[in-house]
Amino acid sequence: MVVDSDFFMNLALKEAWKYQGLTYPNPAVGCCVIGVNNELLAINAHRKAGAPHAEVMALQDAYFKLTNDSTILDLTASCDIHRFLLKKHNNCFEKTLLYTTLEPCSHIGKTPSCASLISALGIKKVFVGFDDINDEASGGNEILKKNGVDVQTSVLKKESEDLITPFNRFNQEKFVFFKWAQRLNGSTDAGIISSKKSRISVHAMRDVCDLLVIGGNTVRVDRPTLDARLVNGKAPDILIISREKEFDKSIPLFDVNGRKVFIEDNFSLLDNYKNIMIEGSSKMFELTKEIVDYYLLYLASKMGGNSGFEKVEEKFEILNILQEEQDIIMWMKREL
Repeated sequence: MVVDSDFFMNLALKEAWKYQGLTYPNPAVGCCVIGVNNELLAINAHRKAGAPHAEVMALQDAYFKLTNDSTILDLTASCDIHRFLLKKHNNCFEKTLLYTTLEPCSHIGKTPSCASLISALGIKKVFVGFDDINDEASGGNEILKKNGVDVQTSVLKKESEDLITPFNRFNQEKFVFFKWAQRLNGSTDAGIISSKKSRISVHAMRDVCDLLVIGGNTVRVDRPTLDARLVNGKAPDILIISREKEFDKSIPLFDVNGRKVFIEDNFSLLDNYKNIMIEGSSKMFELTKEIVDYYLLYLASKMGGNSGFEKVEEKFEILNILQEEQDIIMWMKREL
């Protein structure tokens, strides 16, 4: 049975999007390993900075599938998985294919080179979604080719570029995304909207973002904390957009250790940060159209509330859709 390469690359892309916003300062990357009969041996993704790369995670799972040797599943450090695979692979990957949304890395940093590992395991063909433009990590394709690996590039290139855009943006300048939660009728007010699992995801994103931007009226009405307590993470710095500089300093966000809180009437402060989350509703949406790269929506399967986005007119390109519990999560960008 022959399966179109787009099918497996799409699986890798969908897996990687689950961790978009969580991997800073690293990219979100997905990887599939395919067996001799076109069976899916493994699919995995890079989950957070310092954790094994997507290729290593997928190769770990695929090794267990091919050998039934569960010893490898006890390993969590990338270096340990590398060493184990190099010592124990016994050519079990010789007839497998590997799909990765981003060119395998060439450099040795916190984790060893994925391109060198893939070459040493005897994998004969690798499909790559997007070539790495990061000077430090690029060159993996050439390592693979020099070791006799057949490399096919630009598989679902546009989709792979959409996935890697946040990484490229915060490496070159800054990445700004706008996050909001709404009900089916468009309302964004009147209490908690999204599920506990979705709120945990947002806290995990706060843990790795540099700056969180919010409107002054939201601060006064909701009296938020805006920390990452649900994941025991660090609280980002806060930029409150407000013409009025006076706030009740007993509002919890002002009493979080280790953070800076700025109150400004413009967005110039964003130039000092790399990974920036904006939280808000329709007014903040309109104010930030020209500076936002991507939009992240948590759509709850319920109605209620009083006001929100019901009067906003805008068209989006959907980049990925994921369902979590009772929420639909969409990464999007505006159609320009």
